[in-house]
Amino acid sequence: MCTRVILLLVFTATALLAPPPRLSAAGSPAGDATVPTVGRAWPVGLRPRVLRGWEPPATVYGRGHRGVDLTAAPGAPVRAVAAGRVSFAGRVAGKGVVSVELAGTGDPPLRTTYEPVTASVEEGEEVEPGEVIGAVDTSGSHCAATCVHWGLRRGETYLNPLSLLPPWLLHRGPSRLLPVY
Repeated sequence: MCTRVILLLVFTATALLAPPPRLSAAGSPAGDATVPTVGRAWPVGLRPRVLRGWEPPATVYGRGHRGVDLTAAPGAPVRAVAAGRVSFAGRVAGKGVVSVELAGTGDPPLRTTYEPVTASVEEGEEVEPGEVIGAVDTSGSHCAATCVHWGLRRGETYLNPLSLLPPWLLHRGPSRLLPVY
């Protein structure tokens, strides 16, 4: 009986002292803890709805969703979430894609991707957070409605792009203050 009580106390203390998992806006784990919170703007809109969240594949070629799909109107501006250099702006498999290598994010650096996008930037250009890099293209979307697929990679590893954004940008709904007694 005493052993059971001790084990119960140890498990309870471990659960209470462990840091809570970071969650994305879609409720999935935020991903790699080494991803710095460098994002300063959503890629589209002010607080777009996440149509499909990040679902990391179990294996390199496994099923999953290697980014997030965000609601976006056709032709809406697509913005860089953080400062960096455009590493690619062109078409891949018929879709417009823009990739930005994020400044000061380690070796190998983080790289964000946006698709389908009609690019307004060129490879090698420096971009600032919130700077327009293109417009939402209606062709090539894999969503039922128009959306932007936003991805994040470090080298060959896919990460959750929502982990780039600070919690205050992920928050939905009005702030609520507790009463002071």
